[in-house]
Amino acid sequence: MMEISSNLTSIFSTFHLTGIPGLEEVHVWISIPFFCLYVIALLGNSMILLVIIREQSLHEPMYYFLSMLSATDLGLTISTMSTTLGVLWFDATEISLDGCVIQMFFLHGFTFMESGVLVAMAFDRFVAICDPLRYTTILTNSRIIQLGVIMVIRMIVLMLPLLFFFKKLNFCDLNGLSHSYCYHPDVIKLSCSETKVNSICGLAALILSTGVDTPCIVLSYILIIRSVLSIASSKEQYKAFSTCASHIGAVAIFYIPMISLSLVHRYGQLAPKIVHTMMANIYLMLPPVLNPIIYSLKTVQLRKVIGKLFLAK
Repeated sequence: MMEISSNLTSIFSTFHLTGIPGLEEVHVWISIPFFCLYVIALLGNSMILLVIIREQSLHEPMYYFLSMLSATDLGLTISTMSTTLGVLWFDATEISLDGCVIQMFFLHGFTFMESGVLVAMAFDRFVAICDPLRYTTILTNSRIIQLGVIMVIRMIVLMLPLLFFFKKLNFCDLNGLSHSYCYHPDVIKLSCSETKVNSICGLAALILSTGVDTPCIVLSYILIIRSVLSIASSKEQYKAFSTCASHIGAVAIFYIPMISLSLVHRYGQLAPKIVHTMMANIYLMLPPVLNPIIYSLKTVQLRKVIGKLFLAK
């Protein structure tokens, strides 16, 4: 019996990715909007990064954090683009176990990093509004670099146990994934081994990342609102709140799809497969596509620099 099990786990060392269930015949047409969204995400975030690097007037803490956000969005886009377009264009549905591990590392790693960047941006807005006189002394270049290093270290510390225990799993005859990429909760459901430790590790990683970050963001905005409401002038209140609009939008388009996908995976077993697939694609494509647009439209200084560069060309 052990020999049969060993043979099964050695045969099924690949996973089958899923495109859009029920619409396989029109995958080529569906790939057009997907490709356009990926191009928008790549060009938009690359443009934000290049503009901030080149323009001396944007070398401020707020824009350094924005460049970190764009970098993580680029990482998220690149980590799933190849497999998603491969499934839609070439019906390349197979991915090896090692390929799946690598994709999960970058996919979930960049997700944890983006959550951390959003916390740093909330702290930036809190200092800028509640303690503006000490803004440059609190958020120095060295401190911003330290925050970036902490985000990377946290990502590695959270991901290594997750992938270590994942590599110990055995996979038998069930190897069909619900998405066009490897998503940890989706993959471990296919294991014929005990996955309790993996589920605990996944839950712990979620609690130590978004579970910690979300209350920090909420607390920052409670303090911001209290500080802004103490301002007598309604015009100044509006100006203070408007500086947070872009960040609030970024937080919403990151956390709402992520929480929705987690709930669908945990409680939506009876939901149609297309619901899982569409939620998964929205979760990963929405932030990289919309963040550059939101910040370009809402941030006056960034919009002026981008406009100046285009007019010069």
